[in-house]
Amino acid sequence: MSQENRTADKKLYLFVKRVIDIIIALIALTCMIPLFLLLLIVYSFGENRGPLFYKQERVGKGGQKFFIYKFRSMVVGAEKKLHHNPELYQKYVENSYKLPPEIDPRITKLGKFLRKTSIDELPQFINILKGDMTLIGPRPIIQEELQEYGKRVDKFLSVTPGAMGYWQASGRSNINYPERCNYELYYVDHASFLFDTKILLKSVMSIFKGEGAY
Repeated sequence: MSQENRTADKKLYLFVKRVIDIIIALIALTCMIPLFLLLLIVYSFGENRGPLFYKQERVGKGGQKFFIYKFRSMVVGAEKKLHHNPELYQKYVENSYKLPPEIDPRITKLGKFLRKTSIDELPQFINILKGDMTLIGPRPIIQEELQEYGKRVDKFLSVTPGAMGYWQASGRSNINYPERCNYELYYVDHASFLFDTKILLKSVMSIFKGEGAY
């Protein structure tokens, strides 16, 4: 296949993928309205009291920054609580920028359920609709994580990050850096409709099994 044909195929793939993203995001967000309303009520009381969404700055395609949306699974002021505790932050970094729920004082009881079932991730359909993210692609990361990719960081940032990716489908939080980089970059090299479909099916199965979710 010539370079010209490969370029045309890639443009078609990205165009169709974007159309699919918009359609799925609109359907998902419409169906989620009752869930949004329910959680809005729950977040008005007790330890859950506070904003419905948790927004965190992530790095997108080409290094562009955006705020990722999640249902809030932590107490208000969780980021400050983490950064103001040097010992906790060190464990966070050493554990590939996450903390197991059993030692994370920021997560609420409801939050543990939301994370285990991956319900907390559903608001990312907002990001998909906006174009910050796509349904299938490498998971978006925070600024500090870019260093894990070293000289390969530009390759990682050459594609739109996704709500579901090859790393996530292959083990999620059970796969840490630097191995995680290899999974994400493998996707960059092999992105296609067939590969996206495989990742989608594997991700759905992992979500139902609760594998690597915390």
